[in-house]
Amino acid sequence: MKKLSIKSRVTLWYTCWMMILLGVMLASVFSVSDLLLYFTEKDLLVRAVEDSLAQVSLEEGEVDPGDMDFFREGVYLSVYAADGTPLYGRVPEDFNNQLPFSQGQFQEVEAGGNTWQVYDGQRELGSWGIVWIRGITAKERMSSTVHFVFSVVLIVLPFVVALAAGAGYYITRRAFRPVSQIVEAAERIGSGSDLSLRIGLGEGDDEIHTLARAFDRMFDRLESSFASEKQFTSDASHELRTPTAIILSQSEYALENAATLEEARKALEVDLQQAKKMSALLRQLLFLARADRGAQKLQMEELDLSEIAGLVAEELQGMAAEKNIRIETEVEPGLTVRADETMMMRVFINLLTNAVKYGREGGFARLRLWRDGEWIAGEVRDDGIGISEENIPLIWNRFFQADPARTGESGSGLGLSMVKWIVEAHGGSVGVSSKLGEGSVFSFRIPAENF
Repeated sequence: MKKLSIKSRVTLWYTCWMMILLGVMLASVFSVSDLLLYFTEKDLLVRAVEDSLAQVSLEEGEVDPGDMDFFREGVYLSVYAADGTPLYGRVPEDFNNQLPFSQGQFQEVEAGGNTWQVYDGQRELGSWGIVWIRGITAKERMSSTVHFVFSVVLIVLPFVVALAAGAGYYITRRAFRPVSQIVEAAERIGSGSDLSLRIGLGEGDDEIHTLARAFDRMFDRLESSFASEKQFTSDASHELRTPTAIILSQSEYALENAATLEEARKALEVDLQQAKKMSALLRQLLFLARADRGAQKLQMEELDLSEIAGLVAEELQGMAAEKNIRIETEVEPGLTVRADETMMMRVFINLLTNAVKYGREGGFARLRLWRDGEWIAGEVRDDGIGISEENIPLIWNRFFQADPARTGESGSGLGLSMVKWIVEAHGGSVGVSSKLGEGSVFSFRIPAENF
């Protein structure tokens, strides 16, 4: 059997519960109404008798009923002498008129296939003595109105339930319409190559609109991830293609044309240089791949970050001297932090290498490190070519490089991506400010007490 849709199940549950609630409510209302009507009719019977008692008088030694109405509002009224002799009034057909009188008491009598409610009242009229007035009304009449209404309700109720079920299904279908849009959009995105499609339900604060916005954000991340993956594949292929081509060409040249050991050695040196470049690139790619899947673990230990910064700056002095760039340091001593030594060295190396690579000949690369409250802050400043404003948001992207033709330098474009991941993995943040033609400042900070 095919399972019902959610809309049908919601409508079915809604209709069933509505019928149950209506049934309980109607039963309660009719029960209370019947009871109230019963007491109302009793009160009417009592008032009819008491009003009649007030109208009876003694005129010239005879009982005078005055303007008594012997049948009022469904109540039969009759006047009797003290010995039970009927004097005036009306009684129902087949009623046992020999029923004993009972002052102020209700009695029930079966007569003529009906049940009658009887109420007696008495009054003393001077020399005449006691006069009885009896009120009689049909008990069935008391609930006939309620029964009529109940019959009408039983006839009308199915139509009301059907109308309510139809309205409930319509409302449910409208409420679930955004779900259909979500499904259709997801199927279009899943079956096609256009990841830019979105559900786009618009404004709304209900759960379904919230779900749709969550899906749209997920699709944004998926589109960004796929775009990054495609760009990553393209850039990695491009970066590996050049050294691979050089290695192949040099190897072919050496095999075909090298007549001496010296010529072969030169070709091998070129191959070695390109192989080292490929090896470094592959190490960086492996590092970032591990970082992406959370497999790159940090070896945390207590470090003197000031000492590490000084050692890195000293090690890179030779490279900077080739471009006549001086490396300056302003390092506050004794800055201790719990961090991964290799990773923090990589941060200083990458930032200082970038400052030298894109620095101005005869310029400087300045490394600063200091305590800033609960943080250890660092920056690397240079007076080099700078970064254009439109490129600043892109510099942390993998394989992004400012125009290498302006400096004659080229690299993998992965160094700053590694810096960003390392700093953030230590609970810190990175930043940059730059002006084209005037230089750049790369900054970072990590928690001072990361124990």
